[in-house]
Amino acid sequence: MSIAKLTRSQQVQLNLPKRETLLTMYDLPSEEESGLPDEYHLLQSELCTATFFPEFSPDKIFVASDLNLYYDSNHTQWYKRPDWFAVVGVDRLYERRSLRLSYVIWQEKVAPCVVIEFLSPSTRNEDLGRSKPKGKQPTKWEVYEQILRIPYYIVFDGITKEIRPFHLTKNGYQPLEINASKVWLPTLNIGLGLWWGEYRGCERQWLRWYDVQGNWLTTETERERMAKELAQHEKALAEQRVQQLLERLTDAGIDPDFR
Repeated sequence: MSIAKLTRSQQVQLNLPKRETLLTMYDLPSEEESGLPDEYHLLQSELCTATFFPEFSPDKIFVASDLNLYYDSNHTQWYKRPDWFAVVGVDRLYERRSLRLSYVIWQEKVAPCVVIEFLSPSTRNEDLGRSKPKGKQPTKWEVYEQILRIPYYIVFDGITKEIRPFHLTKNGYQPLEINASKVWLPTLNIGLGLWWGEYRGCERQWLRWYDVQGNWLTTETERERMAKELAQHEKALAEQRVQQLLERLTDAGIDPDFR
């Protein structure tokens, strides 16, 4: 049984610290109440994950898409569900052993460093901070900006291909400069931009990350393909050099097959 499911008196008798009496990801719902991501959302999130390599240790980065993000220990059923987000400073696995069912701020103690929302008609106003709270729960914009204080918030319209990046200041979110459909996130030392190319059999403009030199960061599949092409090139080059040497020996009157 989860500690959080013990009665209050049982928790007091155990004299557990506050963190251990709060609900964990095992106690909270992990499924979305309505709707599922479309294929574009799934592939775009996948590409963002596959190319996100800021200058930090890989075992201290957690990246997720369409995962419940619980943000208020006083309202444990309140959550947002970002299309994509990254956290720097936590292990890839929950308590170094489990895949996360959700991301619970009061357990993790580290907020995301960047969130990306892919605009859709039903969420456009909330994603852009134009909607008012429904009931007591704050809007997505208010949670990201005022409660979690997430340094970078990026909104992307997959139809118009418009990127709207924001960074957190003392006055709240302010627009970040966009240059040639690219935006640089200085504290993470990584950039995000529009790239035209083929991913998973679909050629179109995609969001993907790039490094300080402006080079697009590659996926594992791309790195494997490049390594294979390089090996084939080096093999062909070596064979060409051998053939050239044999020809020079022949021209010099030396039998290359002499034993």
